[in-house]
Amino acid sequence: MRFALILASSACFCFLLLTIFRSVADVGVLRTQYPRVLFDAKTQTSSVEIVRRPPPGWVSLKDISPIARDAIIISEDAAFWTHNGFDWDQLWDAFQTNLERGRFVRGASTITQQVSKNVFLSREKTILRKLAEAILTMRIERHVSKRRILEIYLNVAEMGPGVYGIGNASVYYFKHSASALSAKEGAFLAMLLPSPKRYGVSYRKRTLTPFASSAIRGILVKLAAVHKIGRAHV
Repeated sequence: MRFALILASSACFCFLLLTIFRSVADVGVLRTQYPRVLFDAKTQTSSVEIVRRPPPGWVSLKDISPIARDAIIISEDAAFWTHNGFDWDQLWDAFQTNLERGRFVRGASTITQQVSKNVFLSREKTILRKLAEAILTMRIERHVSKRRILEIYLNVAEMGPGVYGIGNASVYYFKHSASALSAKEGAFLAMLLPSPKRYGVSYRKRTLTPFASSAIRGILVKLAAVHKIGRAHV
């Protein structure tokens, strides 16, 4: 009986994996095509379509301020350039933190995982979606360059109410292009990323909240620690 249950469970698991493999998208299109975020102001929902040409507001990686780019990387995924899609140290730390708190208080998604989710998947939190995200993440890392992954992430990430991508966010918050972003402005955008609607209160009130001020300074301290900026800029 036990053997039959194990066999049945194994068969179900294999079928599940096969179904996911068949349903996940062809990530190779990201090498030459572009994800375009479509925002519906009425329902406050977004969707993504893949197009052949850069959509309005798209900014190539070379046209994004390097220090702003570094601020976002060091805040969101410090090991981005060296990991294979998953940061196992951060995953373990997040698991321990959530276990200690008894609830979900910290995530550990890498930039590649966020690209997988933002471009190809729904926002529902199910085991199937997490498995699909893992498979997509591995495929993206295998078939798409790191620089291209980063460029896509910076152009589809939500950074405000109906504001997607660093190009649009630069104009929305600072009235200039992404190439002109300073370290502090990049840190501000990085601070927003986990929850732009929630943390955007600083912009709406025209003054930094204590949380935002602390988060931005923390990012600047990290940049100074790796010699991206001088201590005088912290």
